[in-house]
Amino acid sequence: MPEAADKSAVTTATGPGRLLVAVYAIFAIAATSRAAVQIAGKFHEAPLAYLLSAFAAVVYLLATFALARSGRTWFRIALVACTVEFLGVLTVGTLSVFDAEAFPHATVWSVYGRGYLFIPLVLPVLGLLWLRRTAKR
Repeated sequence: MPEAADKSAVTTATGPGRLLVAVYAIFAIAATSRAAVQIAGKFHEAPLAYLLSAFAAVVYLLATFALARSGRTWFRIALVACTVEFLGVLTVGTLSVFDAEAFPHATVWSVYGRGYLFIPLVLPVLGLLWLRRTAKR
């Protein structure tokens, strides 16, 4: 049976999930724009930081699309995207605090997303909690 016709398909973009998708979309646009400007204009100054910004943009885009779609496959993709995002924020955040020289310019995830009011730290937690809540048992 095709996933679209499967009535037991997981739906994550209803109720509070719509707000979650909207916030992810905003971050996808912000991270993509930031990475594009950084890479196009001053990549030589901090290539690691700017590539991490681009990676964050890809993760946010993937999470946005996956959370907005229904079905088991999209659910799994959203789960992976939110997990990678959370691990990325923790890793980059910790490295940027303890090895500031490695990050001469900020990324979306630097200092746990301080430049974005720590939303990058909270967003994947909310995403994972929402996925847990909407999971079909």
